[in-house]
Amino acid sequence: MDGKASDPFSSEAEQLPGTGVMGRLWLPKGLSGSVIKDWVDRRRKSIRPWASFVDQRKFSKPRNFGELCQRVVRNLNTYHSNYTFIFLGLILYCIISSPMLLIALGVFAGAFYIIHLKTLEKKLVVFGRELTQGHQLGLAGGVSFPVFWLAGAGSAVFWVLGATLAVIGSHAAFRELESSDVDELLMEPV
Repeated sequence: MDGKASDPFSSEAEQLPGTGVMGRLWLPKGLSGSVIKDWVDRRRKSIRPWASFVDQRKFSKPRNFGELCQRVVRNLNTYHSNYTFIFLGLILYCIISSPMLLIALGVFAGAFYIIHLKTLEKKLVVFGRELTQGHQLGLAGGVSFPVFWLAGAGSAVFWVLGATLAVIGSHAAFRELESSDVDELLMEPV
C-alpha cells in the first residue's frame, strides 16, 4: 500500500492535493506538480515589468570593459526571472517548431510510461539490481536516443543555448544600470 501511495501513476495520486495530470504522468518521483508550481510562482513574482525590461531608452554602449562587466553582473541579478522565462520560451519555440522533436519527446514519454507500468507489475531487475526511477528514466532515454538523434536534438540544444546567450548576453551588456545601482558600483580609480 505504501509503495502505491508514492506512485505518481496510481489512482490514489489523483486524490492528493496539488497533483494535476502533468504531475502524475510526467514528473519524476521527488518532483511534484506543487513544487514546480511554487517555483514558477516565485519566478513570476520576482519578474520585472516587461515594459521596462525592453525600454529602448535604457540601452547604451558601455564606456569600457569594466562597465560592461558591472552591467552584466547587475542585470543578471536584477532580471534573472525575465531571463528564465526567455530561456523557457526559446525551448518551447524550438520544440514546437520541430515536429520530429515532438515525436522524439513522445517516444521518450511513452517509453518511460511503459517501463514504469512494467515495474508496477513486477520489479524490474537488471544485472541483479532493481531499477529505480532514475534508472527507468535512463533506460527510456537509451531507448529513445535514436529518435532524438534523428530529430536533431543535439543541434536544437546548441541552438537554444546559443540563442539564449545571444539574447540574454546582449540585453545584460547593453541595458543601463538603474541610478541606485550605479551609486553602489562606483569605485575609485587605482
